[in-house]
Amino acid sequence: MASRSRVAKEEQSFVVRRSRIAGRGAFATRDIAKGDRIIEYVGERISHGVSDERYGDVDTDAHHTFLFNVNRSVVIDASFGGNDSRFINHSCNPNCESEIEKGRVYIDAIRNIRKGDELTYDYAYGRDGTETLEDETDIYVCRCGAKKCRGTILEPITKAERKKLEAKAKVRHHDKHAPSREPQRRTK
Repeated sequence: MASRSRVAKEEQSFVVRRSRIAGRGAFATRDIAKGDRIIEYVGERISHGVSDERYGDVDTDAHHTFLFNVNRSVVIDASFGGNDSRFINHSCNPNCESEIEKGRVYIDAIRNIRKGDELTYDYAYGRDGTETLEDETDIYVCRCGAKKCRGTILEPITKAERKKLEAKAKVRHHDKHAPSREPQRRTK
């Protein structure tokens, strides 16, 4: 198995260019073997509170961030002091994975990657139970194109959890289209 040591900048094994998945992506400049450590995800280390202040989920434009949850107290914001690892896109069928070791985040190949392939890992954004189906399709939509794409960059959920989300969405949809209890006003 290939080395898992830190990769020197001059040995970077990918370039950043336009991606069909989203914006820019990372593309292999050489064949990469399964198990190779590709790059460390770096940036400013901040608290979750600072992250929330910077990028609250209210505005969908603010969703496009370069944040990585390290643990309960630390988030890496690659918008500040980050490297090209922030351009590795999400896929539901990834060729890489993130590994957290001693508070540091690395991107490792989980299968052989051919020169020219786009590097991807599963973002699996954590759920807190407040997400809706609309969030999945409007804010956290996945465009990876994998045969078994789950349609969202949020972490996978069970079939039972999916049914609950769908039932909740039907109730909201029904309420939106229910006749108004206020009298209709006629206009001339």
